[in-house]
Amino acid sequence: MIQTEMTDELERAEGLMLQGQPERAAELLARLAEDAEEYVDKNCPTTDEVQWFSFPTLFERLAYRRVEKDPRELRDVGEPLDRLYGDLALANVHAGDYDAAMSALKSAIRWNPMDCGSRLNLADLYRVAGDMQEYLALTYSVFERASDARHLARAFVNFSGWFQASEKPRTAAAALRAARALDVCDSSIDAALDQAAGTERDPDLVSDDEVEALLAEEGLPDGANADIAVCLLMCASDAAAAGARDVAANLTLRARDLVGEAAAKALLELIRESDAAEGDADGEE
Repeated sequence: MIQTEMTDELERAEGLMLQGQPERAAELLARLAEDAEEYVDKNCPTTDEVQWFSFPTLFERLAYRRVEKDPRELRDVGEPLDRLYGDLALANVHAGDYDAAMSALKSAIRWNPMDCGSRLNLADLYRVAGDMQEYLALTYSVFERASDARHLARAFVNFSGWFQASEKPRTAAAALRAARALDVCDSSIDAALDQAAGTERDPDLVSDDEVEALLAEEGLPDGANADIAVCLLMCASDAAAAGARDVAANLTLRARDLVGEAAAKALLELIRESDAAEGDADGEE
């Protein structure tokens, strides 16, 4: 990540939050956001041909293009605005200003639409506010975009709770089984599984085949979006070729955690075959 003046200020604000001073952090971040919005208004106009984003890595840019199929030219605003608004949301939550936190999370998602952590956090705030329609819509949007298995598991747990409240215990069990299959370490997921154990929504009461069928009836997948895994592995291949082995390993592990080792290996082999075919075609020209 390129260090900028904004990055320095964000680190200062994050330090204030760690010191238990969310109000001071929120004030600093709000000033940064005001300056950023003024800059964007003057220098980054959105048109039918151009859209500006703040993707933290090339992976998010590639995944956005693949998932959203946005035909416009994508330009980088040059500052970590997604991080700015994510930090501002966190500071406002700690300061007790949930309305401001919701507004900040919407901005974080606008600048990085692939940010599933912000999508889920915003969903939680809508649930607290009693807006279950927005809660479920934001949670559902994670299934297509999640590149972190923990986010995908949280989405399944959210829907499991909804199915439980809707008196659909077997579907609730199916969603929990899908979450458990991702094998992530998350206290909220562990708590949901503990609470379901021995009840009619116990994930052990449904088979893997039943999971797929029960979730499909509700319009839900039973696992990750393979396109996201492909994007992770494509970026991993590029990183490995550039000598960035740590980056390549991290991206590969994320893909494996999403779709499983066998599927990740199969997808990686397809990518390599495609790259080889393109290389052969270039050589013949």
